[in-house]
Amino acid sequence: MVLKYQNNNVLFCNEKMARCGVDVVLGLGYKRASLPERVAGSHLGPLQLSQSEIDPMKTYSAKPADIEKKWVVIDASGLVVGRLASIIAMRLKGKHLPIYTPHVDCGDNIIVVNAEKAVFTGRKKDQKVYYHHTGFPGGIKERTAKFVLEGRFPERVIEKAVERMLARGPLGRKILGNLRVYKGPAHPHEAQQPVALDVAALNRKNVRN
Repeated sequence: MVLKYQNNNVLFCNEKMARCGVDVVLGLGYKRASLPERVAGSHLGPLQLSQSEIDPMKTYSAKPADIEKKWVVIDASGLVVGRLASIIAMRLKGKHLPIYTPHVDCGDNIIVVNAEKAVFTGRKKDQKVYYHHTGFPGGIKERTAKFVLEGRFPERVIEKAVERMLARGPLGRKILGNLRVYKGPAHPHEAQQPVALDVAALNRKNVRN
């Protein structure tokens, strides 16, 4: 950003934007002028900005070495699958942190227990269908959410819901590896001393009895 000022009066900001005659915000208001008018300062007039207001704020970009990952455990008993998945996806990406950086894995490690006790609203449990293909002609397969929750691997419901809320790509796959979902109340990560997160207390709609 190019700033030219005389006696603390801003004349023009950002040559490219000024040349196009677009609106520019300079702390105290909008001004519009062409480049010659900005150079002359006839159109803008004095704005009386301090040096701290003139200097642009730098955007913080976290480095992988600066990230301190936390371990969080969530009990999925009675929690709505979609609402739970959105909270998990947000914390996996690190969007709840002030240092959030889109291209860096800065989220938490999430542990979910009692995955088989997660619930669907409405009739989704009977009507929601998961599809997969064997790769052979006519090999389309389908399973309902009820079949999966009552089967051997009920944790796949939450895993698939979170996976579809993350960006597809190398970073998305890496972030998804920070999610660990288990059937039942036990998990093998006691050594990490995870902190319990009460999702039901965040919003009364997150839980259904």
